[in-house]
Order: sequence, then C-alpha cells, then structure tokens
Amino acid sequence: MTTPAQPPAPTPAPTPAPTAEAKERIDRIVDELVHGEAAWAACSLAERRTLLERVHAATAARAEAWVRAAAAYKKLPDQDALLGEEWTSGPYPVLIGTSALAQTVRALEEGRSPVDDFTLGQAPGGRVAVRVLPHDTYDRLLLSGFSAEVWMPSGVSADTVRDGAGLGLRRPEETGGVGVVLGAGNITSIPVLDVLYELYAHNRVVVLKLNPLTDSLYDVFSEVLAPLIERGVVRIVTGGADIGTYLVHHPRIRHVHMTGSALTHDAIVYGTGADGAARKEAGTPLLEKDITSELGGVSPTIVVPGTWSEADLRFQAEHVATQRLHNGGYNCVASQVVVISSDWPQKDRFLEQLRAVLAEAPQRAAYYPGSDERVGQALTAYPDAARLGERLLVEGLDPQRPGPALTTEYFAPVLGVLELPGGAREFLDTAVRTANEKFTGTLGANVIAHPRTIAELGPDLDLAIAELRYGTVALNAWTGLGYLTARASWGAFPGHTVDDVQSGIGVVHNAVLLDSPERTVVRGPFRPAPRSVLHGELSMSPKPPWFVTNRTGATTGRLLVDFAARPRWSALPKIFASALRG
Repeated sequence: MTTPAQPPAPTPAPTPAPTAEAKERIDRIVDELVHGEAAWAACSLAERRTLLERVHAATAARAEAWVRAAAAYKKLPDQDALLGEEWTSGPYPVLIGTSALAQTVRALEEGRSPVDDFTLGQAPGGRVAVRVLPHDTYDRLLLSGFSAEVWMPSGVSADTVRDGAGLGLRRPEETGGVGVVLGAGNITSIPVLDVLYELYAHNRVVVLKLNPLTDSLYDVFSEVLAPLIERGVVRIVTGGADIGTYLVHHPRIRHVHMTGSALTHDAIVYGTGADGAARKEAGTPLLEKDITSELGGVSPTIVVPGTWSEADLRFQAEHVATQRLHNGGYNCVASQVVVISSDWPQKDRFLEQLRAVLAEAPQRAAYYPGSDERVGQALTAYPDAARLGERLLVEGLDPQRPGPALTTEYFAPVLGVLELPGGAREFLDTAVRTANEKFTGTLGANVIAHPRTIAELGPDLDLAIAELRYGTVALNAWTGLGYLTARASWGAFPGHTVDDVQSGIGVVHNAVLLDSPERTVVRGPFRPAPRSVLHGELSMSPKPPWFVTNRTGATTGRLLVDFAARPRWSALPKIFASALRG
C-alpha cells in the first residue's frame, strides 16, 4: 500500500494553550473518571447489560432531537429525503448496536461464548467466517438478500474464536484506565458507538471530546449517555484543538481513540509542520500512548464486466453515485475511484448513466470544512474533469500515471474513473492488484458483478475478495452497510503502525466482541425487487433507503429507527410500503 500523497498545505499555526480555567475543568473531569474506573470494575455483567438497555431507551427517546440537530449543522432542510441519512446513520446504528451488545453481555452472564448463537463457516485461506447477518428473522425480512460475515485471520481455529469472544468482558474487573475518544464530525453515531466500544470491549472509562461540528449534539449525547455519565464512567467535553491536545497529553490518560484522517492522526502523534515531519522521520513521536484509530483513504469500486440490462446499468450507476455522494461525500469509506474494464462493451453506456445520476442526484450544501478547497485541488490536478454542480467527475485516469486521485483522500464529492484492460477474470485480478498496491488506505473496497459473471468466476471470486487487503469488502453492496451492521467489525485491514497508519489501527462496532478479526465481507443482491425475483435472485429488497436517489429515504429511515427502538411484527408493513415507494 502506498504512502499517502497529500496536496500542499500552509504551515499550521501553533495550537494555543487552553486557559487555566479550561485546564482545571479537564483535570477535574479526568479525576472523576479515575474514580469512575473503580466503579466500572465493580460493575457486574448484569448491571452493564442494564446500562446498555437504558442507553437504548434514551436513544429512542431522543432520536427526533438527534436528527434535527444533525440536519441543522449539515444544512438539510425539513422534509428533505436526504434526512433519511441522518436517521439511518445517527440513532439507528446506536439502537441496533446497544441491542446486539446487550445480547453479547447476556451470553457471558450465562457462561456461554457470544458466538454460540452464530454459524461458523469457512473462508479462503483456512479462515473461520462468522455469519453476523442475517442474525434473526427480522434481519431476513428487512435486509432480504443481504449478508455479512466476519473473517478471522488464517490459522485461527473455531475453538479459539469461541474462547476469545467477549474481549475485556471476560475479565470485567481488569479495567484499562481512562481513555479519550476524539469524536467524528461527519457521521453522528460514531462518537457514541466508539464510547461504548471503549467501555465494553476494553473496560476503559472514557472522556468523549466532541468535534466542534457536532457541538450542537452535546445535549442529545449527554441524555443518550446519561446512564453511563451518572455511573461515573463517561464524560463529554467540547472545545477546540487546545482542549483536544491537552486531553491526549494528560498524564492520567492512558489511551486515545480517534476518527478522522491520516493527516490528523499524524498531527496528534508527531505534531504539525516541519517539526512534526522531522519527528515522524526520526521515529520520535510526541504522543507515546497507545492510540487506535478509524481513518479514511481512497476506496475503490471495482465494476466487473458482464452483460447487463439497461435497468441494471441505471441501478448500478445509482449505487456507485451513492457510494460517493452519501452524506455529501464526507464519509471515510466513500468510494473515490471507480475501476472499470476498458474492454467492456457496455463501458460507455455505464459511464453515461453514471454522469446522469451524478448530475441529477439531489444537490446539497458543502457543510464539511475545507470541502470547496479540496474540490479545487482536484480540479487543479485534473483540469479536464467534468463539473456537475458541486461535484467533480474525473474520467480517463492514466493507469500508469493516475495522479493524486489514488493517493489523496479528497473527503469531498470528487469521483474518479480508472480503466484497466481485460475480460472479467483478467480484469478482476488486475483491479485487485492495483487496489492493493496503488490506492492509499485499507478501510473499504466495493465489487460489483452480475450474477452470471459471479457464477462464471466461481471460487476465484472469493479468492479475489480474500486478496483485497481491506477491512470491509462488499460484493453488490456498499461497504457502508458493514458500518451499519452492529455485529460486524469495522476498521482498517490489520497491520498498520503509527508511522504508516493508512486507514487506522484496531476495530470498533464488533458487537460480538470477536478477538482480532481480519475483515468483514458484505454481500447484496445485484438487482432490487421486484426485478431480483423475476431474475431468480433470492431477495425481496427494493432500492435501499441509503441510496441518494431514494425518494422515501426520510420516511423509511424514521420507521426503521422506530422499529429498532421496539422491534415488533406490526411495524413491518409500514416499513415495506415506504421502502417500495423509494
């Protein structure tokens, strides 16, 4: 994997020191958590499960306020269909995450392994595959045709998987000190889920430092996490870089977890400017504490050539556009480069459909700081790129000299197209090798292939998935579904270090608490219902609610949150009716 190349940036100003009053406040909070660590060590598994159930109930009660606060800073108007993104990436993952984690705690309470309720299969390379989706009948109905497995590293036995599941909850009295979570500013469920993972996977009490973008969610998060705050094991603070810097270097903080970019990671670990670069070169970090991270990168979408119908071309163009434009393009796992075969007879028609969807998809405000500048940097590097509203489509990337599109995470609505030669098998091999060797980051990779092509490739397709060195690989689905799958692991491919962090170190979510998972593999239907049924696919799922072209995304998202808050059969007809209108 290549070292990230970044556009030139001005030398940052030194981070100002926090005021004496702010230092005193942080010191007091850390002291409270030091005492809270003892309370957490004494907290039984049954009590910890009850706390999760209370967080779940608080999330349900504050879901509407949560979405309103997120929509306000993201500048989404009332009644906008894109509000569905805020329902399904805000309260929804927390609701399903707390439920799944509570089931894991209950299994440990009863003396069972958390994986006893899951099917363990085999994946290429002697890997154990834990089937985490679908997990129950509701999953089979609401996500018909979708599945997810967590693949463990080669050589790890099924018995080892069973014995290791549960992580820190197997020894709840052995706590991990006080940690800092530096919250994300883009997807609003991330800060809460990261706090829960620190507490339950690592027995670590937490101070959550909000990204300034999400300060408007302080009250909501305080109420959602109130059961844990009252227990003395969580605190939430706001502020700028001065507060974050003081926290991570605080002598009583033992661990740091962050979400963001590799640039931000290196600024925390080594410092900024020429001095920071020199420290990194010398291997002398400013921050010598243990740090875990979920960072971005350049995610590929590999489109395997086949014979597609006109409806297939349009649907998959919407699929690819969603992978880039969801949340305005401000996702760590947003697809940045579409890899297609230059020999595919339908290449031009697919690109025509992709241009149309990118132009027609709802326009939205560029709410994330620096977005316009990053689009401008891409336009400077690729002056012939097509402007589609605030979006940029860079076609014709040279495979020999593709430029920064493969090595710079733009974190903006910029999408590139890279053409490689070959039919399905040859192209797939070349695309996998290119993604592994030329693309920066290892968070997620998408593969799209017609069912007939999948059948023709046979076992070679799973071998190709195994070869992709990414933390989540999605076949005919978006890797974002891996994020939404509570029991799946989420994070970079394992093996990165602080001096070459790529897409991060460690995993989160992982509600089964599997020990050291390698990756998540997500699969979905090639077509939406009813076309899927007409073509023999075992899927009843219509256009997914996370598609940016879904007209009823907001209604479906709200209904899904209501269902996750209180699962019941009577809620399903309204969900299905709304989804089918999308």
